[in-house]
Amino acid sequence: MSPTGQASQVVLVVDFGAQYAQLIARRVREAHVYSEIVPHTITAAEIAARDCAGVILSGGPASVHTDGAPGLDPAVFDLEVPVLGICYGAQLIASALGGEVAHTGRGEYGRTTLSVTDPDATLFSALSGDTTGVWMSHFDSIAAAPPGFTVTGSSPDAPVAAMAHTERRIHAVQFHPEVLHTEGGQAMLEAFLYDVCGCEPTWTMHSFVDTQIEAVRAQVGDARVICALSGGVDSSVAAALVHAAVGPQLTCVFVDHGLLRAGEAEQVVGTFRRHQHIELVHVRAADRYFERLAGVTDPEEKRKTIGELFIRTFEDAAGGVEDARFLVQGTLYPDVIESGTKDAAKIKSHHNVGGLPEDMDFELVEPLRNLFKDEVRTLGTELGLPDEIVWRQPFPGPGLAVRIIGEVTPEKVATLQAADAIVREEIVAAGLEREVWQYFAVLADIRSVGVMGDERTYGHPIIIRAVTSEDAMTADWARLPDDLLARLSNRIINEVPGINRVAYDITSKPPGTIEWE
Repeated sequence: MSPTGQASQVVLVVDFGAQYAQLIARRVREAHVYSEIVPHTITAAEIAARDCAGVILSGGPASVHTDGAPGLDPAVFDLEVPVLGICYGAQLIASALGGEVAHTGRGEYGRTTLSVTDPDATLFSALSGDTTGVWMSHFDSIAAAPPGFTVTGSSPDAPVAAMAHTERRIHAVQFHPEVLHTEGGQAMLEAFLYDVCGCEPTWTMHSFVDTQIEAVRAQVGDARVICALSGGVDSSVAAALVHAAVGPQLTCVFVDHGLLRAGEAEQVVGTFRRHQHIELVHVRAADRYFERLAGVTDPEEKRKTIGELFIRTFEDAAGGVEDARFLVQGTLYPDVIESGTKDAAKIKSHHNVGGLPEDMDFELVEPLRNLFKDEVRTLGTELGLPDEIVWRQPFPGPGLAVRIIGEVTPEKVATLQAADAIVREEIVAAGLEREVWQYFAVLADIRSVGVMGDERTYGHPIIIRAVTSEDAMTADWARLPDDLLARLSNRIINEVPGINRVAYDITSKPPGTIEWE
């Protein structure tokens, strides 16, 4: 059953290795219909057991003519479940049902014009004319539609750019309606979802909250639950949702390692104790971390030291909740997709709460495992979390330690906290906090000569890093306005002792990474 509480409202996205599979699922959800990504190895029986409303076959890099190319159980087409094939998915439909997919020697890549050849075609019902711009990315083409199919659209290099078998409710398009470059692409998907599958736009964060509260209560019963709260978006929203379900049965453990941004620890504690009324164990462990980090300069050693110490600190704090059976984790849907694993009943070392060891015998509660990041933010707002939590900048687990090049000391952390606070304040004041994916300051382990008040200085530089991205897999440096960069430089040099130079990082990812260490 889907998180809507209605099994028939699930639309399955079959993944054939497409870079756009997740995007298809997101677009379906933007239409307020719940979707899940499933592997192409899924059987017709498994799809039938889901009693889903529709199936979308994604694109993929393979050719249907290649030995070992990913296929689909042909019995899927006999289930009387609506099917939409996109790109490779369209070619698979043609190949499986008696059409022809040809090597034309000419591919189509990028924007092209689609001519609608059947004005009554359901997918194109929202179009205002008989042509539209679409995004293509294919080499093979459908040369002939299968028996019973009507060609509903063509392009200069794809004579069968769209086709449909109305009675069997099977539709196929050679182009990608899920990408923004396709004009009216979302309307085409919605036509399939609403008019072909019969879905209703009922999947919302409000309905998700109600369903997940019931699910958490059913899983947990009257048992004790703990949550390793980092203050980040995922763990904060997960904690708020579980608290809405089980109230005082939840205890959050917040390990303050002294490597957070300025005012962050106080903000997290205040939000969850005073505003969310959640029982919170605040572990102040800064001295313990700085002692272990003394003399450590290698980035990987820093990460390992902090990760191992987090485990030990969390174990000590969790020892005060002896009867806890469940551990809350902020696992998101991309984590589930990438791991390709079934639901885990016990914690393993690869899980996302600091690499907790196998001998910690908790059962997992993962209320966000069906959501994407943007949906988590919407859910946080729905649960009443303040914007400073919901829209918190992505922050590395080791904290400021990996933004300090060289040894980490309390003095360096204080310097970086002050500079980083200025960066965040000014970008918010400029109204760019939701346009820039991530922005922060880095303290380099070098010094340079400067002049301040007619006196020679020998201070550290601060490097400002700001990037735009959709998923953090790739990123481009943000083109911040010149006057904003000038204010940042002036304020940091004037207000942060020991800093006499400010630089701006204009490296994209790749070749660089977002973080410096």
